[in-house]
Amino acid sequence: MSATPSCEPKSGPNCWQCRHFAITHIPAMPYACRLMGFQSKLLPCIEVLRTDGCPCRGFLPKGPVVSNLRQLF
Repeated sequence: MSATPSCEPKSGPNCWQCRHFAITHIPAMPYACRLMGFQSKLLPCIEVLRTDGCPCRGFLPKGPVVSNLRQLF
């Protein structure tokens, strides 16, 4: 048994559905991960997979979208 957790590089989270995902509005580096603190030309989940070889472990799904402001209070 190995000490490091196994990872499956063929599947992983989708940045568009993650709370930590951000758009930078910088043409050279349009995407960012707030959790890991980096900007990238590619989606952060792809950069993490390329660099680490494992899918992103910091994925946190976005909360439900509230369609009516009155539902907040």
